[in-house]
Amino acid sequence: MKKVFAVLLALVMVLGVMVGCKGKTEEPAKTEAPAANEPAAEKSEMDKLIEAAKAEGELVVYGSCEEDYLAAACKKFEEIYGIKTSYQRMSTGEVPAKIAEENGKPSADVWFGGTNNPYDQAAADGLLDNSYVPANASHLLKDMYKDPNGYWYGIYTGLLGFMVNKPELERLGLEAPKTWDDLLKPEYKGLIWLSNYNTAGTPKLVANLMIQLKGKEAGIQYLVDLDKNIKIYTKSGSGPSKNVGTGECVIGIGFLHDGITQIVDNGYDNVELIVPADGTACEIGPVAIFKGAAHPNAAKLFMEFALSPDCVELAAQNGSYQFLVIDNAKQPEVAAKFGLDPSLVWEGYDFAKAVTDTKQNVEDVMAALNGGDDRFKTE
Repeated sequence: MKKVFAVLLALVMVLGVMVGCKGKTEEPAKTEAPAANEPAAEKSEMDKLIEAAKAEGELVVYGSCEEDYLAAACKKFEEIYGIKTSYQRMSTGEVPAKIAEENGKPSADVWFGGTNNPYDQAAADGLLDNSYVPANASHLLKDMYKDPNGYWYGIYTGLLGFMVNKPELERLGLEAPKTWDDLLKPEYKGLIWLSNYNTAGTPKLVANLMIQLKGKEAGIQYLVDLDKNIKIYTKSGSGPSKNVGTGECVIGIGFLHDGITQIVDNGYDNVELIVPADGTACEIGPVAIFKGAAHPNAAKLFMEFALSPDCVELAAQNGSYQFLVIDNAKQPEVAAKFGLDPSLVWEGYDFAKAVTDTKQNVEDVMAALNGGDDRFKTE
């Protein structure tokens, strides 16, 4: 009897354990609710910048690239971030003069595109802000594509050269110039256009190049001699390129991507592009923040945008075929088709020296030209 009782007791204990285990497996897992005062996940620096920029709600851009590209970039920025963005197209020589007149209260927040020489001068004059280092600057292909002191960052580069109207040269019985020295030939008198030293960045680059190629005295004398063959000095650096296809300008000095625009977009297949055989230089098209900008966070956000594929790939879609200088953007294929390549820049060109010498070089050239004649008037 005792054995039977022991067996029954053992069975009851086993059944109890099994029932207990079954209850545990069916019990739902408990989750603890977060405390009411527990902080949300920390925002990234970019999230904070976007939030601050949106709070400002507005951005004003001065652009020195071609207006179609400028308009497209500003429109895209506004679409992405919902920040009201207005712009004005001005030549690179005009922008520093306007900002300087405003005496620390600039009417624009950022400067977009053009050539870097006037940006260098604006930085030297205390008109630009270098307190913000854009994260997207890490995508720049070379250090040369940014100011060493952080006042501007490059978005594109373009080769300096000649654009000629082939049928007009043939009609005149002339060969196309192959070198800078060729431009001094007397038969080219009245056929050459260049932009104005007082308003554009392109001739500032020409002055730096000639002085570096030939030495100070010989370089300035070259530009004085070249002046004798120049018919018109245009306000904008792209001015000569826009008149070569029509034949009004037979030989234009400027950036060759502007010539591509005339050939590809405007159908002027009578235009020939020439890289000078005796050496050339390139522009770097920058973006920068004006010191004292009214919308500093929107300006910083625009810097990040300008150094992204979202922005720079709009160039080729809007008739601007410069080489792009960030590693995550698609290069415009059409530039390569015309045989243009940034490696064609003269190896001896000293970008750092150009930064320090531009203002004095231009002043010396204008002094040698006795201030210039009516062709240099800016009004």
